[in-house]
Amino acid sequence: MLDETCEAVSPPIRLGISRCLLGEEVRYDGGHKRDSFLVEVLGRFVEWVPVCPEVEAGFGVPREAMRLVGDPRRPRLVTVHSARDRTAEMARFSDERVRELEVLDLSGFIFKKDSPSCGIERVPVVDRAGRSSRNGVGLFARAFMAHFPLIPVEEEGRLCDPVLREHFIERVFCYRRWRELLKGRITRQAVGDFHLSHTYLLLAHSPAHYRKLGRLVANAHRYRPIDLARRYGAGLLKALKTPATVRTHVPVLRRIAGHLKGLLNAQERDELLGVIEDYRRGRSPLVVPITLLQHYVRAYDVAALRDQVYLNPDRQKLILLGLRPGGLLS
Repeated sequence: MLDETCEAVSPPIRLGISRCLLGEEVRYDGGHKRDSFLVEVLGRFVEWVPVCPEVEAGFGVPREAMRLVGDPRRPRLVTVHSARDRTAEMARFSDERVRELEVLDLSGFIFKKDSPSCGIERVPVVDRAGRSSRNGVGLFARAFMAHFPLIPVEEEGRLCDPVLREHFIERVFCYRRWRELLKGRITRQAVGDFHLSHTYLLLAHSPAHYRKLGRLVANAHRYRPIDLARRYGAGLLKALKTPATVRTHVPVLRRIAGHLKGLLNAQERDELLGVIEDYRRGRSPLVVPITLLQHYVRAYDVAALRDQVYLNPDRQKLILLGLRPGGLLS
């Protein structure tokens, strides 16, 4: 089982979240949508910043249900029975709230799916003829994503999928590391070192973006350090939007194993290659070859691999969180 003494990085990673997902009774009917994984598992590693746009905008609990109406690109927020238009109120609240969130240094946000205020995709929108199509975005979620285009966002419904869950948490970790880079003394060398430590992680997600970021770092002299760091972060987070798969992980695992070839004895080599092959065939999860590689890197003190994010303990934690609905290995 994952060590109960493991703590989140200090200061803790801070995530925004729709308040109803934490069990707060803020929905239109006075109910909630508590998500046990978010509360009981992920909540041990992060600090939540709860937001309920509809309550905080002054709509009350309970309240008349609302829906998106009209043009999906610029929908109106309208109550279902009385047809009261509350778009302007939500827009004012959203503009103020996203500015308030700037100072909280969020590393991600988990929104309530299908919500006319919080859904980030496929929210129902009703046209003039009364037909519903699932191509809308909640008004607060739209404002948040426009204001914070690089912050990872996800809906709780998609986090039921272990692969999507791992992908989101990994993006959160990377965003946090990039923000920590910006808070320090930014130099071209610091950005280059950051890139080097993310080599295998980038290769697992998008070799094309890895090469593009490599060219950016190689031409670092053309940019002021702060501009270089910002360009790099935007490129990194764009690269990580491409999910890593078994097909992309296996070459990376084999490449790392190649660095160890001259250090391992025949038995160790066979064991490592066998573990990677088991992962390729779906017989074991990614955390198994990652853990064995990290063991050999530590045991043989391989400097070139020691600081690779792809192998670090925090990443193993998030892989464990992604393994199954309970979130932990037993």
